[in-house]
Amino acid sequence: MQKLKQILGIAAIALLVFMYVLTLVFAIIDNPHTMTLFKASVAATVVIPVVLWVIRIFVKIAKPDNSEFDEATKKKD
Repeated sequence: MQKLKQILGIAAIALLVFMYVLTLVFAIIDNPHTMTLFKASVAATVVIPVVLWVIRIFVKIAKPDNSEFDEATKKKD
């Protein structure tokens, strides 16, 4: 499970770095759609970390706490 967390963390960092690079590229290039792409890139740079944080919080909340189960099984033995 720890390896999966590390891999997902590295993937999230890579995604954010990629978004920062895209934002820079969209700010530099001269194209009629540049401003729209730049706005979308800046929005994604803010929204993606927030969504990842919310997912992490929900997973932490939804993860079953096995302490009650462990205590119940110990009493039966």
